[in-house]
Amino acid sequence: MAERGRTLAMGEQEAVAGTAIEAPFGRALAALGRTRPEVVGVTADLGKYTDIHPFRDAFPDRYFNVGMAEQNLIAVGAGLAKTGKIAYCTTYGVFATRRAYDFIAIACAHSRAAVKIVAGLPGLTTGYGGTHQAIEDLALAAMIPGLTVIDPCDATEIMQATAAIADVDGPVYMRLQRAQVPVVLDAQRYRFAVGKAALLRDGADVAIVATGIMTPRAIEAAGALAAAGVSAAVLHMPTIKPFDRDAVASLAARTRAVVTAENHVMRGGLASLVAEALFDAGVARRLERIGIPDQFVECGSVPHLQKKYGLTTDAIVAAAKRSLGA
Repeated sequence: MAERGRTLAMGEQEAVAGTAIEAPFGRALAALGRTRPEVVGVTADLGKYTDIHPFRDAFPDRYFNVGMAEQNLIAVGAGLAKTGKIAYCTTYGVFATRRAYDFIAIACAHSRAAVKIVAGLPGLTTGYGGTHQAIEDLALAAMIPGLTVIDPCDATEIMQATAAIADVDGPVYMRLQRAQVPVVLDAQRYRFAVGKAALLRDGADVAIVATGIMTPRAIEAAGALAAAGVSAAVLHMPTIKPFDRDAVASLAARTRAVVTAENHVMRGGLASLVAEALFDAGVARRLERIGIPDQFVECGSVPHLQKKYGLTTDAIVAAAKRSLGA
């Protein structure tokens, strides 16, 4: 087990408590490839670190490594899409959105190419500092017309979303959790749907709207709040674009306050989308935001960084109480 007080080496992962699935993205992509011969895998020399190897091992003739060239990764994916393929392209989120942004916009979105960009190291899931932490990727991706943007919360949703995005008309940007990924959602009961929010817990006092790795913490926070006499709803937003504005406005209208929780900068991400949805619907509620501040983040152990910047269950509980004036 890795020590929790140090920055992990590349490829090392924090210990996962409870049930987890190894490489859910790669497993799901390999399963999809068995029924969809048009699916191909492409990576920019990060196959090991984006869990695409199960697909490579199952379909070596449909797997391509373009080397450390992210712009080429997206261009090759778009070219393959032009020939009728569905290209799943993997790299880190910072490399996709910062280095290959124009290629995503023009080669993929402008042409509605079937390129599915699966992006690792989202937000504060790595201790390697501003060069590797994709803290603004959702906002950047959401600004591109025609690009669907997804932030799954656990292994169950990653596997379901991997299959579902194959049928999205046009390109997709999906955040990736890799290696041992916790299982939070019941695979027998939960069904991911592009563009739809999921009410995981109902409540009357405060609405906690969360996405990605913050959703499990929102569920834990709701349990802690219940023990303190606060009724908290948890609305999971796996799709950042198209955004389920109606679900947000409807829940906010029947609660007293709203808290957003995201593994992303608070500007341009989930909090901004929720604020816009409330404004457009004419629903006035106090809004507390949990997320990364407007700054690059230093290196360090992931638990330390997440605690320092408030990406924790305790921070959500405190924000919910503040929103209610407690």
